[in-house]
Amino acid sequence: MLRAEQLHELVLSRMDMSHEMKDEELLDLIHQLLEEKSREEFIPLKEKAALGKELFNSFRKLDILQELIEDEEITEIMINGASCIFIEKGGEIHRSDKKFVSRGKLEDVVQQMVANCNRIVNEASPIVDARLADGSRVNVVLPPIAIDGPIVTIRKFPSERITLENLVQFEAISREVADFLVRLVRAGYNIFISGGTGSGKTTFLNALSDYIPKEERVITIEDNAELQIRKLPNLVRLEARNANVEGVGEITIRDLIRTALRMRPDRIIVGEVRGKEAIDMLQAFNTGHDGSLCTGHSNSPRDMLSRLETMVLMGMELPLSAIQRQIASGIDIIVHIGRLRDKSRKILEIMEVLGYEEGEIRLKTLFSFQETKEAADGRIEGAWVKGEELTNRTKLLAAGDYVEGM
Repeated sequence: MLRAEQLHELVLSRMDMSHEMKDEELLDLIHQLLEEKSREEFIPLKEKAALGKELFNSFRKLDILQELIEDEEITEIMINGASCIFIEKGGEIHRSDKKFVSRGKLEDVVQQMVANCNRIVNEASPIVDARLADGSRVNVVLPPIAIDGPIVTIRKFPSERITLENLVQFEAISREVADFLVRLVRAGYNIFISGGTGSGKTTFLNALSDYIPKEERVITIEDNAELQIRKLPNLVRLEARNANVEGVGEITIRDLIRTALRMRPDRIIVGEVRGKEAIDMLQAFNTGHDGSLCTGHSNSPRDMLSRLETMVLMGMELPLSAIQRQIASGIDIIVHIGRLRDKSRKILEIMEVLGYEEGEIRLKTLFSFQETKEAADGRIEGAWVKGEELTNRTKLLAAGDYVEGM
């Protein structure tokens, strides 16, 4: 039986290297070769079409990855070397039967992905974050750091952007909680979204951004541009840049936040803080940019505050009490997202930051998800329980949102 790698070599041997072949020429060459081979050995039409597509992808796109990327049911692709690929589909991880022809081919695909977003990865700089044309997030680790060959992790995003209405339909959030958060966004509360890896922080931030007033100037700051913020005419998107081969030209998240403060923003959205840029993010939150948004990795709202304290200390030596006061005055609301054991993603907790008192940041639970039972199919059922009332209503009142009872 014909193997794709054998056909790949045949196509390569017949390609005219004197000029750059157009896609149509390459497709004609592949079709001609497959017709020749089908006269020697019968190839079913379905298999012939699959081989043709695979061959074209190997020359013009991302080889065997292209089919996985185009599969909308796949949410994550994990490549552990040329012959070991895992995929996540429906919340479950499976091993794919696909593999690269060689380690060299995988390395070529890696360089293609990285070059498309002006990033560099090599033995001297073996770790890089990048993105694909469709917005998918890519992380690459090359040898000698990766012992068994190039490691590539691709986090895919839905082809159609998920809205807050969709999240209500998916039961990731209740209607009452969604309406409450919409009011807070419109009124200009600074909201920090926390959660674990793959919990849906970026998706939720995108959904909330739909309710930012259209007349406001918004600046987004990201390590890799992943946010899909729409409907805002006065939107400025900034992306960090790695150093070049000579080790110069790096533009960090910190640099971008400082620059953004001079660009007359109404709101600043920081895709994610994971290091010493946290101090600049807090300063932006504390200098009149009401309604700013940010995300960060944590296991709980309280854990997120501890991580922020640590990240600030990475960038500046300050007394812990001063850092806690900055956090308490800059962040109004923490929304914590989690992934339950049935693989569903839900808003687990919404907490109000009340301020700094007696050596700690005070928090108050506004809403929390309470599990009620586990259905026969393994699906977790529950409800969002309302806790205490919002204490800081100043911004709601200033925005003309008059709260019942006030």
